[in-house]
Amino acid sequence: MCVFKTIKSLLLTVAIAATTVSCASVNGPSPEHDPFESYNRAMFSFNDAVDRHVLKPVAAAYKDYVPSPVRTGVSNFFSNLGDILVVLNDLLQGKFSQARDDSLRFFVNTVFGLFGLFDVASHMELPKHHEDFGQTLAVWGVSDGPYLVLPFLGPSTIRDTAGLLVDAQADPIYDIRDSEARYATIGLKAVDTRADLLGASKVLDQAAFDRYAFLRDAYLQRRKHLIYDGNPPQDENTKPTPPSDSAEDLLLEEDLEKALQ
Repeated sequence: MCVFKTIKSLLLTVAIAATTVSCASVNGPSPEHDPFESYNRAMFSFNDAVDRHVLKPVAAAYKDYVPSPVRTGVSNFFSNLGDILVVLNDLLQGKFSQARDDSLRFFVNTVFGLFGLFDVASHMELPKHHEDFGQTLAVWGVSDGPYLVLPFLGPSTIRDTAGLLVDAQADPIYDIRDSEARYATIGLKAVDTRADLLGASKVLDQAAFDRYAFLRDAYLQRRKHLIYDGNPPQDENTKPTPPSDSAEDLLLEEDLEKALQ
């Protein structure tokens, strides 16, 4: 069975389970954007257990035994592949000048960066952008819908789940015909991403009293930030929070982007 079909079956299971538990009780009223909180917390606990016992130890070993230049090259390679989806969604959102820059970024890193192993484009003032079909749907006026925690895949919403399915069909990784190579590539990408987040997870464990609520709110805020290109409209009842340019905050934003995509 191909990976895409596996993901679709998992998401179908999530949809059925979410419908089943939508009337389940929780301790206190659920936030308006999280009507499936009982189910989401259970799935969060499942994902957390998988991470602690499987993915995190593998990622730690990967970071300990794989040289840093190699890990950087792997991260750059997957980031470069991701720029294909970025360009497609740039065009769908009508961001034609950004699509031009992102296309040039992909060309430069592919040709001069040895298929993306080296991020040459960033040194040429061609910054990395983050666009996906979930954001495209938002630009087209589709509401985000309820918050949803997907098995293995983590935080999402109904809209972002639909976007995930569309992006998966356009992702070059899922076009790899050899099943073993495809699974190995997907596994390497997951381990590499998790290795980059080892430091952030330690901070989260120490700082967050309710890790589920913290990640939920961080995900929703980050998605809003991305949809509005860093300038989301302010809630009338919420005081605006000035942006921070500190190295720590910028690193946290990068970590959340990797973890919450």
